[in-house]
Parts: sequence; C-alpha cells; structure tokens
Amino acid sequence: QVQLKESGGGLVQPGDSLRLSCAASGRAASDYAMAWFRQVPGKERMLVAAISWSGSVTYYARSLEGRFTITRDTAENTVALQMKNLKPEDSATYYCAAGPSLDMGGSPDPYNSWGQGTQVTVSS
Repeated sequence: QVQLKESGGGLVQPGDSLRLSCAASGRAASDYAMAWFRQVPGKERMLVAAISWSGSVTYYARSLEGRFTITRDTAENTVALQMKNLKPEDSATYYCAAGPSLDMGGSPDPYNSWGQGTQVTVSS
C-alpha cells in the first residue's frame, strides 16, 4: 500500500484560495491514481477530483469544475489540490486517496489507501 499525508488545510474566508498537498510514499507510489475526497459530518465521502498516475487524465466533480485544480508531481510523488473562490459549503475534511486505477464513479471503494485528512473551514 501507499502511505499518504495531507497538508495545507486551515481557516479561510469566502473568496479566498487554498492549496492542499498530499505526499505519497511506499512501493510504487508513482504508479497509483490519486484523488481528493471531502466529507462533512453525517454525509458520505464525496469525490472532488482525481488524476491518473501519469497526470494526463483528470476528473472533477461537476459542481466544482473551474474552481478546483488537481495536479501531480510524479518526480516528487505529490498531488496538489488548488482551490479558488472558496465558499462556506466547501468546508469539509479533505482526504487524499490512492488506487490502482483512475476511477471516476464517485465511490471511495476503488481507492485503497487514504490519508488522515486535513480540515478546510471557509468562514467569515
């Protein structure tokens, strides 16, 4: 499995930008598709964005496309989620995930490695 560690969460105001980062380590970490999910208490984990192992294919939740950008640095084994024009409804715990292939179905099940999450709070 791949070990994942997120960073970059925090408290921001509406309209601000924030960049989350996920460092991957472990055997063949660079061969995994990566994704960002988010979850609020009482709700299911939601797929935000995903990226193939090469970085050539990306997926975004339709409601977030245009504000969020996922990128990966294959040399450094990191994945970033750049978020702009943040809204209070973007507040959630954001999780980095890795899986053997890029899955855009929305379910967290295909992703078998998870970070511990980083909290993002958007509030004035």
